[in-house]
Amino acid sequence: MASISVSCQGDADEGWTCHVTLREGGLDVSTHIVRIRAADLSRLDPGATEPDELVKASFAFLLEREPPGSILRSFELTDIARYFPEYDNEFPVRSR
Repeated sequence: MASISVSCQGDADEGWTCHVTLREGGLDVSTHIVRIRAADLSRLDPGATEPDELVKASFAFLLEREPPGSILRSFELTDIARYFPEYDNEFPVRSR
């Protein structure tokens, strides 16, 4: 599986924009921009104040289902559930 690197900027008032890099064999294979609102962070990862771990766990979830090149380049984190309805059922359990 690809390694996942996440860097998020933002805050609870405005939400966060996270830059995700997926690497395999020491090479960057894809990059992604993911946006997340504070309400979604609270719902999917209760008690978290930053989205980094949730985003990383969400990409691990995606990588179990599709290759890095098939993951959208830019999306809202909640969009995952549109393509994979089981996403909401697996979180918040998975992110901790």
